[in-house]
Amino acid sequence: MAYTDIDKPSDYFNTVLYTGNGTAIGSGGNAITGVGFQPDWLWIKNRSNTTVHHLQDVVRGSTKALYSNLTNAEGTSAENVNSFDSDGFTVGSGTGVNTNAENFVAWNWLADNTSGSSNTDGSITSTVSANTTSGFSIVSYTGNGTAGATIGHGLNAVPDWIVVKRRNTTDSWGVYHSANTSEPETDVLTLNTTNATADSNTRWNDTAPTSSLFTVGTDGGMNGNGSTYIAYCFAEKKGFSKFGSYTGNNSNDGTFVYTGMKPAWVLIKRINSPANWILKDNKRDSYNVATQTLLPNSSSAEYNDGAYNTIDFLSNGFKLRGGSSGVGNDTNASEPYIFMAFAENPFVTSTGIPTTAR
Repeated sequence: MAYTDIDKPSDYFNTVLYTGNGTAIGSGGNAITGVGFQPDWLWIKNRSNTTVHHLQDVVRGSTKALYSNLTNAEGTSAENVNSFDSDGFTVGSGTGVNTNAENFVAWNWLADNTSGSSNTDGSITSTVSANTTSGFSIVSYTGNGTAGATIGHGLNAVPDWIVVKRRNTTDSWGVYHSANTSEPETDVLTLNTTNATADSNTRWNDTAPTSSLFTVGTDGGMNGNGSTYIAYCFAEKKGFSKFGSYTGNNSNDGTFVYTGMKPAWVLIKRINSPANWILKDNKRDSYNVATQTLLPNSSSAEYNDGAYNTIDFLSNGFKLRGGSSGVGNDTNASEPYIFMAFAENPFVTSTGIPTTAR
């Protein structure tokens, strides 16, 4: 049986839903609670309308936003996320985070609840806020333009998923995934596009990450001389997170993917041909099948997939239910996919208690 070191995943990751009220910070803003901890990485999307995804973190500061569907440089506004609070966060009148009477989702991760500390493990000194228990770190660094530059990530474990964004100017989001082809260090995906995996020796410098470092090449999206960057790094933890791959079967009775836990959040990407990034969670769909979908590469409002990109969340993984037509090909064509998943509950706790299906 699968066991876990984290019996309560919601101490490290949680999804909250809320309704905007349009209130500006000067009038009190909108304090969102129910996260269960002070978030260190916060990702917000307006479900009701077409607006950008807002990504904030404790290392850059709560008011500084990046946008997963855009190449834009970092923006600053106290009317988007104004503060990270002990049980959530406070938003102002920004339309992307608090439009009156519209519905929002916020995904929250815990690092170490500090703005980070200096890490000198690499050839580039980084600022790192890391949680080695849950396998998550936020890494800030300044590029030097040198091929083979290394950056400390603070996980004390080899990262399976790394997402990097240039902050000071326009550039794409670079994504490393340990199951993205047989040599993932030679390839890159882009979070803001539908692009398939692309070969690139200037992104990760064709060098796999280690338990202390990840390596970058000369590409401006990763290591422009004098440019500033943020990286979100994840190492798999049994019963809490899973980063893997599967092959779809082009059937309504889709592929089953074992994760060793009941998923709370699943992100899927087809890798060998263009496709959307498909994001599901257990709060927007509290029962099977999960049909409500958001796309990290698009500003589109939430939509109901109907018979296509649908998923069952199970006690030990997830099962694809999408057919072979339309956008169902984004999750279950007869092609390879990668996925990222975080837990609602481990399949079996550290004391041997199994979780229940929903």
